[in-house]
Amino acid sequence: MHASGWGRRRFMGAMVAGTACAALPSLPGRAAPDGRLSGWLLRDVLLVDGSGSPARITDVLVRGDRVERIGRLSAADARGLRVIEGGGRVLAPGFIDLHTHGDPLERAFTPFLAMGVTTVVLGQDGGSPALSGAHAAAGSLPDWMDAVAHAAPDINVATLSGHGALRRRAGIDDGIRQPSDEALARLCAILEADLRAGAFGMSTGLEYVPGRYAEPRELAALGPVLAGVDAVVMSHMRSEDAGDVRESIRELVAAAGPARAHVSHLKMVYGRGEDAAGDLLDFLQSLRSPGQPLTADAYPYEASYTGVAILFPEWALPPTDYATVRAARVDELRAHLQQRMILRGGPEALLFGTGPHAGRTLAQVAEARGMPFADVLLDIGPGGGQAAHFVMDRALQDRLLLDPRVAVASDGSPGGSHPRGAGTFAKWIEEFAVRAPRVPLEEAVRKATALPASILGLSDRGIVRPGARADLLLFDPARIRAKADYVNPTALAEGFDLVLVNGQPALEDGAAIARAGRLLRRGGA
Repeated sequence: MHASGWGRRRFMGAMVAGTACAALPSLPGRAAPDGRLSGWLLRDVLLVDGSGSPARITDVLVRGDRVERIGRLSAADARGLRVIEGGGRVLAPGFIDLHTHGDPLERAFTPFLAMGVTTVVLGQDGGSPALSGAHAAAGSLPDWMDAVAHAAPDINVATLSGHGALRRRAGIDDGIRQPSDEALARLCAILEADLRAGAFGMSTGLEYVPGRYAEPRELAALGPVLAGVDAVVMSHMRSEDAGDVRESIRELVAAAGPARAHVSHLKMVYGRGEDAAGDLLDFLQSLRSPGQPLTADAYPYEASYTGVAILFPEWALPPTDYATVRAARVDELRAHLQQRMILRGGPEALLFGTGPHAGRTLAQVAEARGMPFADVLLDIGPGGGQAAHFVMDRALQDRLLLDPRVAVASDGSPGGSHPRGAGTFAKWIEEFAVRAPRVPLEEAVRKATALPASILGLSDRGIVRPGARADLLLFDPARIRAKADYVNPTALAEGFDLVLVNGQPALEDGAAIARAGRLLRRGGA
């Protein structure tokens, strides 16, 4: 049965017949010696396998942490297993979030599990969880990875090696624009060690300190290191403004050289309309070649979420002392902030997510303090916290998200102040595949599973097939709801009845169960 035919009749029929879409009727299974279930039989499910192939009604047998068989199975096949009556609900691979933040050593990823994510990719925007937090391992990404591997995370964790973190680990000062040959050699050596330890590639944050100070020679030196192991470079590019984004993409592809390039959270700040999106997608296509697939990811929200430092000129950012700059160039700085904020939609378009002004717009803060909004920003400074920036056009962003080479990714974090960290994938299914369908369900699932798996180079996840790891979701698409919003950004999504991670129930009926995640390493390193 093709996705266009799964429709509402099957699910309404199941709901009328009983509670198949609201509960998980099952038979008890036999536990393994460690107390974990030895396997599952998911019977009468609508399999959307992640490949984009038409959905079909079937049974799926899971034993241990892998899918063992797909097809109609007998009662004898179910002996010793927990049997779940699917009632025609969808069974799909667990979603793979290519761009996330956080640290599983410090905080659970329950909001991600609740929206169907079973694998997250950390080390984004040039950063590294190994350089911050209570469990930081002296700046060593391999040591941090080992700590995660021994910690039994609640979700599968993959990581990139952040370029900004690499710089600091190599002893390159933030403001250095032209590192010496010796410093570049250290940079490459540390990246090689991270890749050997299992990092899936490298991220850059070229709009942030210290990545913004990196020049082409430095970035190009790292491309061959990545290409040598077929790893990917993912980039928060130097600019996402409509007038600069093409040049930023061109810079990414040139810097990647022989390595595969990937655009993080593809957008056009200040852009408008589907035609502008189509032109940008055509530009991406023009840069593709047999050796350069050039992929991207995006999220279904109009607001980005990042530090207020993005509003400040480079000459007011670290390593420059902000107090000194403000004292010497306050009028110039005020004028810059005024113009920059107006260009970005005005003070109503910035909603603080952290700090003393969390939950209020810049306009509201300025009114309450009885001062111009530019002066509020002067007082806050570039280190003044995070905010949602409503700078994107919905029609344009939706068109970008629909492109077959653009994966779905949240750029979220557990406990973050943007709803994307708890709602992205549920919103994607709810709004794009069910409520007002713009993609078939099979394509909606592919863009959250097989596509990101192929970008990472994960061969055993992202598609439901015999031998694949059993990261699985059971759900009725008509019941998926993204509950998070800008007022309550951490509200858990609803509708994913069962989330299996490595064959174990990580979340069932909205409640976290087992911590069954693993540290994933590139190539099984």
